[in-house]
Amino acid sequence: MKSKFAYEEKREILERYILRSESPTSIIKSVGISKSTFYKWLSDYRSEQAEAKRKGLTLRNFNLLEAKVKRLEGIIEIIKKANVLPNAPLQQRLYVAEKLSSEYSIHMVCDALDIARGTYYNHILRNKRDNTWYAKRRESLRIQIQEVFDENSQIFGARKITAVLRNKGVKVGEAMVRELMNDMGLVSIRQEAKKLYADEIQRHKNYLNQEFDPDAPNQVWVSDVTYFKCNGKSYYICVIIDLYARKVIAYKVGKKNSTQLIKTTFKKAYENRQPLSSLIFHTDRGANYCSKTLNEYIKTLGVTRSFSRPYVPYDNSVVESFFASLKREELYRKKYRTEGELLQSIDDYMEFYNTRRPHAKIQYKTPEQKEREYSAIFGDIDNV
Repeated sequence: MKSKFAYEEKREILERYILRSESPTSIIKSVGISKSTFYKWLSDYRSEQAEAKRKGLTLRNFNLLEAKVKRLEGIIEIIKKANVLPNAPLQQRLYVAEKLSSEYSIHMVCDALDIARGTYYNHILRNKRDNTWYAKRRESLRIQIQEVFDENSQIFGARKITAVLRNKGVKVGEAMVRELMNDMGLVSIRQEAKKLYADEIQRHKNYLNQEFDPDAPNQVWVSDVTYFKCNGKSYYICVIIDLYARKVIAYKVGKKNSTQLIKTTFKKAYENRQPLSSLIFHTDRGANYCSKTLNEYIKTLGVTRSFSRPYVPYDNSVVESFFASLKREELYRKKYRTEGELLQSIDDYMEFYNTRRPHAKIQYKTPEQKEREYSAIFGDIDNV
């Protein structure tokens, strides 16, 4: 019985249960581990997934990051326009800050020029003694508005903040609160939340919706990446399958799960098939498949991108099923002494899968047979 398993080995064993629905008893027996060990791994895996989901990029976090970037861009713009360094004499910085106060929020100007806001307002008050009470009042309100805004997860707008302040005994009007919020650059995330959500849905729209039976080749291609560990090294296998005949139309093996691996695999498939009709390319939402480089390239070809829903592996189950067959029927059954033997084994299986292995979903024909039948009726698939 093996006493230690690498992290990748544990994940691979758990995939047999999670993705391929193999029974725990069968897995435990074949791997040679105890029942308690298996369920401990499974518990750790689920905790890990829950933690990853909890820490994921949400619409709210995205909005906060976007606001932070805009603020930093504003600070950089102020520094360039001010033509004065943050370590210049204080009076010089105060003079510049006063000139810029009509263009930018005082908070941003003070941050850019490293001036305490209290120091700035004292400077203004010294120059405008008749407005001393008014300036102090506004600065006090700024602090209270900021506290209410932050305490309520930056959700409240001027109307709700005004209500909260009044409940605390602060006499203030909504117009004043709105003016100060605009000056401070505070915007409720509610205003952008719906737009951000709609943009997110549009960017990662699922056009396939588990409709895995197109009526012609080159209508829908699906893709994914799996890994296999051999002699202590990880190898990543990227495949692209045409759903019509369940045919593997391109594959590549790499030592890194990179965007380049996916892009070169797609390029190989596209150059070989030369699809003329509207093509959908469906994948999960892995970082490599969502990369700007890959999707800009695919967009130039007029290909429609489609994405699985988060945490729904069934949306891309055809590729998941293929990888299960590849590993059970080939990779798990052999011991590879060299990298060359592994790569040759993968090549042999791809040829076997396409030309000699009957597939239940296509009436127990091989993918090659299914495509030949289509060509005999409708012509060369390269014209599809």
